[in-house]
Amino acid sequence: MQEQDNIKEREIKLDWKRWLNYQSLVKQVPFFLFLAVLAVIYIYNGHYADKTIRNINRTAKEVKELQWEYKTVKSEVMFQSKQSELVKAVEPLGLKELTEAPVVLTAPSNSPKGGE
Repeated sequence: MQEQDNIKEREIKLDWKRWLNYQSLVKQVPFFLFLAVLAVIYIYNGHYADKTIRNINRTAKEVKELQWEYKTVKSEVMFQSKQSELVKAVEPLGLKELTEAPVVLTAPSNSPKGGE
């Protein structure tokens, strides 16, 4: 019984040597190549994700800057479109603000309203 256990232990100890002979290594080359390709794809994916995150952050920053610019320009336009600012802007052109109500012009009508 003890001899059988010893034989099994020796077989287990010698089993790893089967994996290191030339034939078994050549057999495993495609699998190792597959693992290498997977590793390259994994590394590429990590770099691509980092690059994409950088682009997203840069675009978000640009959007914030454009929002600030939009708000600034909008406030300037709102300020310049106030009546007091319009009067100041058109004064050099010789235009003045009306002080009396505008006059409505109507054409004298000799024919009936039907048009014929």
